[in-house]
Amino acid sequence: MNPIELPKSKNALTMGILSIVLTLFCCGPFGAIFGILGLNDANAAIRTYEANPDAYSTGLENAKTGKILSYIGIGLAVLYLIFIIIYFGVIAALVMGSGEF
Repeated sequence: MNPIELPKSKNALTMGILSIVLTLFCCGPFGAIFGILGLNDANAAIRTYEANPDAYSTGLENAKTGKILSYIGIGLAVLYLIFIIIYFGVIAALVMGSGEF
């Protein structure tokens, strides 16, 4: 019996890793997009496995890990967005509060 890998499990893991890396080193929106894509792939892989668990020998761990990493990437992207809103809010308050127009 040849080992059959769960479809979309590697994609889920890759998208989860990219969501964290892009949020931390590039910009938040791209990380959120890859996080959502990773969640979609992970959920599809897990549903496929649950439909026929005996057919697939590997890949469930990748799907579960990709799902967790995607959640982390989305959470970091949300924190990044909140930080940007506060940052520009403080700048706007300082500019408006100076009163020298």
